[in-house]
Amino acid sequence: MSKLPQSPKVGFVSLGCPKALVDSEQILTQLRAEGYETAKSYDGADLVIVNTCGFIDAAVQESLDAIGEALNENGKVIVTGCLGAKKDAAGNDIIQSVHPKVLEVTGPHAVGEVMSAVHRHLPKPHEPFIDLVPPQGIKLTPKHYAYLKISEGCNHRCSFCIIPSMRGDLVSRPIAEVMLEAENLFKAGVKELLVISQDTSAYGVDVKFRTGFWNGKPVKTHMTQLVAALGELAAQYGAWVRLHYVYPYPHVDEVIPLMNAGTVVPYLDVPLQHAHPDVLKRMKRPANGEKNLDRIQAWRKMCPDLTIRSTFIAGFPGETEQEFQYLLDFLKEAEIDRLGCFAYSPVEGATANQLPDPVPEEVREERRARVMELQEEISKRRQQAKVGKTIRVLIDEIDASGGVGRSAADAPEIDGVVYVKPPYEPHRKLRVGEFVEVQVTAADEHDLWAEA
Repeated sequence: MSKLPQSPKVGFVSLGCPKALVDSEQILTQLRAEGYETAKSYDGADLVIVNTCGFIDAAVQESLDAIGEALNENGKVIVTGCLGAKKDAAGNDIIQSVHPKVLEVTGPHAVGEVMSAVHRHLPKPHEPFIDLVPPQGIKLTPKHYAYLKISEGCNHRCSFCIIPSMRGDLVSRPIAEVMLEAENLFKAGVKELLVISQDTSAYGVDVKFRTGFWNGKPVKTHMTQLVAALGELAAQYGAWVRLHYVYPYPHVDEVIPLMNAGTVVPYLDVPLQHAHPDVLKRMKRPANGEKNLDRIQAWRKMCPDLTIRSTFIAGFPGETEQEFQYLLDFLKEAEIDRLGCFAYSPVEGATANQLPDPVPEEVREERRARVMELQEEISKRRQQAKVGKTIRVLIDEIDASGGVGRSAADAPEIDGVVYVKPPYEPHRKLRVGEFVEVQVTAADEHDLWAEA
């Protein structure tokens, strides 16, 4: 009896942000649809795809190292992602100059180009079994949460950022397509949907907020209408919707009341980057510090349980000690719940590199440390206020001492966790992907401890 031909196997390395992760999921979904299998190791792969990040120097080096490892361990490598669109000072392709043996290089969100490269170097199997692909596609996250990318690219030209040069201008996905993907994910058991893009608040700007249709109803391609529709859908499945990369435009105010309903979690990831108007101007950010503080305070009045996450840059070119002190004063008043701070890192190709008065590296690092020291105090105080309260937690994993989960205030992998002591009833067990009501018993500056 003749042996059935084996399906070709593709290894996959995914680096970078959640937006890059969604690109990886789309490529893996297409591979599976065409009958390819995914390999668990370099040895078992006929070819390896590396999805890269190219935003800051550390990410570039990590991507180049990953490509080098894949070449050493396997030899047949296709590269995609943000680093694929990046050139060096002489205009040469960075990847090809460091690793000339890679088979092909594409930029980000390039499913078609990646698949064409795969077909050239590893021809697709005959008669693919389309029914092997679930409606929600192939996901790299745990079964109970998933990222939903609503657009590509960005219309801003922030002086420290090169993402628009790699990912292009804003391109919003049709609202019916976004809603269908969300519904398929909820049907597959997803309990938390994390909405991502480069600028979630700008969704629909490029198509002039045109009207689409979902379940026979007209819905505008607009952030507030999309979030309302997602919240309605999530309520049917007892799930959460969480919003990331939200610029503080006035229309975001309309989303806050939806958070009081419970399905759209009271959480906003708002990348503010700085507070001083002059620094924001040099950064070419689309908002000033004073309005941001007013807006945050207004949001908290509308939704007292709101958690705000943000990122900031310390030591941006030209930043004076006075401007930095202004940032510290802003943080004391705003009391951001979750905060990440980066010492400014020159990114090749960013216009900020040409700005006068660069801040010495040791000063940048010292300022970053001062921000994080202040944030530790703020975070600890806000966390301690939760002790004694009853909160809802989504269980991510089970261990010997109980469960580890996240509250509405915690996005996966970037925020804290809640350590849950199991319930006293012997027949009741915690399960991954379920919501439980818990009482908070202790807190530190990052995590909570609670009893089910």
